[in-house]
Amino acid sequence: MERKNDLCERLLNFAVDAILYLRTIKNTLETMDIKRQLVKAATSAGANYEESQGSPTRPDVKTKIGISLKEMRESNFFLRVFHRLKSGDMTMCTQLVKESTELKSILASILNKL
Repeated sequence: MERKNDLCERLLNFAVDAILYLRTIKNTLETMDIKRQLVKAATSAGANYEESQGSPTRPDVKTKIGISLKEMRESNFFLRVFHRLKSGDMTMCTQLVKESTELKSILASILNKL
């Protein structure tokens, strides 16, 4: 049970850190849309995982974790776009790319075990 709480906390921290990182990026026509999409994906990953923890059935748990994984993949993609564009605080961006890659692996592993 402790490990699940750690993952919940990591997903929460990831969402908050992504939002804080996005505050370092100048708002342009191009960045505004990607920023909105990243906020949605980063927060949805954690929210869906949290929801999976209270799901009454195994198929529902699997569905929610699958959505969480999909959203983390999307987050990782948008972060890599910003990284290639060298947008905002690059140290933060690099850390977020690394964390989202690790979270993708963890969520995929959980999903595969279900």
